[in-house]
Amino acid sequence: MMASKKQRNRFPLIGIAAMLMVSWALSGCRSVEKISEVGAAVGVATGLLTGGQAESLRKSTVAVAKSFQDFTPEQEYYLGRSVGAMVLHQNNPYPEDALNRYINLIGQSLAMVSDLPETFGGYHFMVLDSEAINAFASPGGLIFVTKGLLRCTRNEDALAAVLAHEIGHVQTKHGLQTIKKSRITSALTTIGIEGAKSFGPADVALLAGTFGDSISDITKTLINSGYSREFEQQADSAAVKILERIGYDPNGLVEMLKEMEKRLKPGGLDFARTHPSPQSRIKDIEKITGPYRPVKRVVARQERFNRISESF
Repeated sequence: MMASKKQRNRFPLIGIAAMLMVSWALSGCRSVEKISEVGAAVGVATGLLTGGQAESLRKSTVAVAKSFQDFTPEQEYYLGRSVGAMVLHQNNPYPEDALNRYINLIGQSLAMVSDLPETFGGYHFMVLDSEAINAFASPGGLIFVTKGLLRCTRNEDALAAVLAHEIGHVQTKHGLQTIKKSRITSALTTIGIEGAKSFGPADVALLAGTFGDSISDITKTLINSGYSREFEQQADSAAVKILERIGYDPNGLVEMLKEMEKRLKPGGLDFARTHPSPQSRIKDIEKITGPYRPVKRVVARQERFNRISESF
């Protein structure tokens, strides 16, 4: 049976939208307006789209993109708490009050000298009762670190480095960037399907709701896939600056990574799966700090660390 004229018109629209989706994924959100213009122009030039259809496609694509560009601090807070809830669904908090107070004391001090000292809901640090070597930073400042990762620290400088690295993820909004990629993928898929029918405010409103159904997938990405090496480099660079500002030795980050390398199990589901190798990170860090030098132990800090480390 031959397709009707209305049905035939749908197929080109889907093709153009698919092209936009691929191009957007490759080039990033900043280029979406230009890409949408090019896609619309191609559609008109090839006769696949009328002038009106091309303009609708361009406006709808740009409208969706702009809705994803910026989150308010309050929105970031609720997004982060949603992700945090999923993390806690898979991991139990470690019920050791003294340790959690200690982690928060150091973490809050580090956050105060970061490039993002305040968030809508404030920074919160929690230890997870897990032997896996890992840590998670949710948007807005909710930071989790496992007992397994804490055991890779031998002094307070190294422990502070772990927290500073996660604060680095928060201040550079890596979590939000991951979320936006997930939302865009879902939204552009919808554009490809719904756009063939009509482009209007109702469709854009529908697209805005796609995030609610993708929280679970986003969290799985954060836990199972981790950030890119570029993001990890940025977080390490931020951590070095934070540690130096407050008086901790950035070599603590290198010491933690060296100890971690001894403990990681190939093929595991923890840090080894979600982060670049410790050796590659150490090389990148030493480009900033210079060759590794052992951390000089401050007596008061070391005594405090020794007391609390008995709990993990």
